[in-house]
Amino acid sequence: MNLDRLGDYSVSMALPSYDLPKTNRQVQLVRRPQGVPLADDFALSTQAVPVPGKGEILIRNLLLSVDPAQRGWASAEANYASPVALGSPMRALAIGVVVESHDEAYQAGDCLYGFFGWQDYALTTPDQIVLKLHHALPLDAQLALFGISGITAYLALTLCGRPLAGETLVVSTAAGSVGSFVGQLGKSMGCHTIGLTGSDEKVARCLERYGYDQAVNYKTAELEATLKALAPQGVDVYFDNTGGSILDTVLRQMKIAGRIVQCGTASVGSWTPAPTGPRNEREIMTRRLTWSGFIVLDHRARYAQAADDMARMALEGSLVYDTHILQGLEQAPQALSLLYGGGNHGKLMIAL
Repeated sequence: MNLDRLGDYSVSMALPSYDLPKTNRQVQLVRRPQGVPLADDFALSTQAVPVPGKGEILIRNLLLSVDPAQRGWASAEANYASPVALGSPMRALAIGVVVESHDEAYQAGDCLYGFFGWQDYALTTPDQIVLKLHHALPLDAQLALFGISGITAYLALTLCGRPLAGETLVVSTAAGSVGSFVGQLGKSMGCHTIGLTGSDEKVARCLERYGYDQAVNYKTAELEATLKALAPQGVDVYFDNTGGSILDTVLRQMKIAGRIVQCGTASVGSWTPAPTGPRNEREIMTRRLTWSGFIVLDHRARYAQAADDMARMALEGSLVYDTHILQGLEQAPQALSLLYGGGNHGKLMIAL
């Protein structure tokens, strides 16, 4: 295996300049987090560059994703995926370029998106690859649009929310990497969109950047009264990324036969023991609500078509995206604290 700089390969986007290090740095999970993972839960380790065997592919990572789902992947709490083993690289989606392939479906120079981890190199198999990238967009745009956040927004809204023109759509964490897309997609479907967010600066961004009809700072507004004023006929679709008291409030503003998309629970500090808030069963029954949980990894078969649709909208200028790029693998251990603290402005990622 030659670890000198790869030659120029024919790909449909301009790859950033990258090198091929002689060692493989990894950000390993070394302690189970209590709530949001902190920097001390991780350690930087240096390993030999792996050598691919039969059916394996060696990938040089270029952009590492930072996603809310990683909190669950790092935790020992019951979750939809097995926890990351201590002493192993933190599970993460990433964009990388193939260095060496022993699978005929992939060639050196292919640009791929998949579960490649927080590390310089990933030794992977086809089942860990989500998408081969071919769109004429910068790589950071593709990670924003086709990563967990963008595809979640598209599929969760269309499959679970099922909004119709003229309906009222409310979105929590409306300026975040998921919510910013949900608002734009809902608006393109003819919805009246209301964003809930945590600062006046984010309210302005929701209105001016993401095209929401209204936006509310839930930390300073009296949320129940404000929602009644903005949606006097009630809410048809609530796309929820927070859970907790915000959900309790919006739930009681839902119309008959409304739809709730449960996409995240960012406001809940711990699920051990499980918190118990106001009882919602009667609200669900009397309002005849549909309340759907959504995990994007259940929908791998729909991923490519969703990516094509998101790319088309972005290239047409009808879908805007924002990215927040940290430079260097050493930024990874504190990245989830930044994300959960709301310090990012756009899809958070790490450039190598």
